[in-house]
Amino acid sequence: MSEAIDFLNYYAGAAEELEAVDGAQAHPVGLTVVTPPWNFPVAIPTGSTAAPLAAGSAVIVKPAPQARRCGSLLVKALWDAGVPTSVLSLVHVDEGDLGRRLVSDPRVDRLILTGAFETAQLLRGFRHDLQLLAETSGKNSLIVTPQADLDLAVKDLVASAFGHAGQKCSAASLAILVGSVATSVRFHNQLVDAVSSLKVGYPADPTAQVGPIIEPASGKLLRALTELAPGETWLVEPKQLDDTGRLWSPGVKTGVRRGSEFHLTEYFGPVLGLIAAGDLDEAIEIQNQVDYGLAAGLHSLERTEIETWLNTVQAGNCYINRGITGAIVRRQPFGGWKKSSVGAGTKAGGPNYLVGLSDWTTAPATLAAPLSPAVGRLLDGARAAGLEDLQYLARALGSDAAAYRDEFGLARDASGLLAEHNWLRYLPVPVTVRFEVAPAAQLIRVVAAGLAVGARMSVSTASPLDPTLSGVVRDAGVDVAVQDSESWSAWLATCAATRVRLIGGSREKFARESRGRVDLRLYAQPVVEAGRIELLSFLQEQAVAATAHRFGSPTPLSDRLL
Repeated sequence: MSEAIDFLNYYAGAAEELEAVDGAQAHPVGLTVVTPPWNFPVAIPTGSTAAPLAAGSAVIVKPAPQARRCGSLLVKALWDAGVPTSVLSLVHVDEGDLGRRLVSDPRVDRLILTGAFETAQLLRGFRHDLQLLAETSGKNSLIVTPQADLDLAVKDLVASAFGHAGQKCSAASLAILVGSVATSVRFHNQLVDAVSSLKVGYPADPTAQVGPIIEPASGKLLRALTELAPGETWLVEPKQLDDTGRLWSPGVKTGVRRGSEFHLTEYFGPVLGLIAAGDLDEAIEIQNQVDYGLAAGLHSLERTEIETWLNTVQAGNCYINRGITGAIVRRQPFGGWKKSSVGAGTKAGGPNYLVGLSDWTTAPATLAAPLSPAVGRLLDGARAAGLEDLQYLARALGSDAAAYRDEFGLARDASGLLAEHNWLRYLPVPVTVRFEVAPAAQLIRVVAAGLAVGARMSVSTASPLDPTLSGVVRDAGVDVAVQDSESWSAWLATCAATRVRLIGGSREKFARESRGRVDLRLYAQPVVEAGRIELLSFLQEQAVAATAHRFGSPTPLSDRLL
């Protein structure tokens, strides 16, 4: 309930900030469909509904079948608060034909999903050009090094693995034990004692610490709870506690092997695996090896280990010397990397979430900062080539510099707590820029945005560029390739997951060419002068939370990490 209230307050303020963007104009979309999960049956539906409402969109909410009453009460509360029924609609439809017709209807401008990656693939299969913003699966892990406080590590690991019976998106499904921790009798005994002492029961019992799973265990979860792979043994064997198939005591298996099913598979239930690593570098490789990148943690009191981990971890939400669940709105905006997110969206409960729920058109930018040397050389090249719209370019590039200086260039802690640091930082990602039919200045403007944040880029053009324009782009260190529609479509069918910034093309045509692949993140909005908007195509967000005290006393361990 508190998280739901936080979402309402936060997005109300974020909506006002949309009006203040310099260099672009926000336009509400017509209709957003929200398909929330069952595991946070009030908080996530509230956030997913409040955000598009705040951005000016009408909303249809389809609660998860397992949480229909909670979803209905949420919508009723919003109606009672004054949201018109003509703007907010509640539907309960089956997951078959009616559900398919709902999400595939061409009148749907955005669809917000929280669920499995496979569900995102299914929905995109219904309609290839669907603008899908999804927080998807996670296989989350916590690294424990010999430099950790083992008592606190066990406490945080157990809470992260078995809170909500392991049914949190960010639940710790794997502990990666470095060096001597893997053979530590003390660590293992404390873990066994902590897990075995958890009281399992239904919510009617207020002393229960671990509740039921949402449905009788089946498929991969039942396999994880009842079977061992080669090399694995039960440290704590889970037990089915009644005949419903929904109440299970927590389980811990040790001897999990790198690359095994348990290492790489999300299970969403009360079972934890332990995997050994020789050193921190191997542990990070094991952590990053999974297809998902939602939440990840490290327990270590060694500053150099923390710095090494932060420089290499591949997850959207990162936690140091604390549990890896319980993200709080604004303090730890929530959303993952790799297969843990789909679409061109940004973190829920963060400063950019409403940007992806709005359409944008350009406006003259007034804010500016000095250009970086690389961007300055690009502008000089455009000027020497006699490119038109130089004033537009100068404004846009100055806006990029201002946005990077004021918003994206430094990690920022909006909460300012003494006991915990919470940074939101932006890291550059590789982008393929697809240039079709548009003014040449738009290509230079987008390439400049990538240069401003240090992103790796390549440019694909539908037809050969003017040699002078091509030379300006190549001189900036960006490869240029000519790919007609057929070769572009062939490349999209086989390329690795990537981001595409589309200039001058259509989302519908891209959907046909890419066959609706959900691992291609498409940024197809009109090119705008606002660096606050344009730079987001080249950046991914990462929230980092680090405990800044030891038993209540402040510690400098995590000071100035970012």
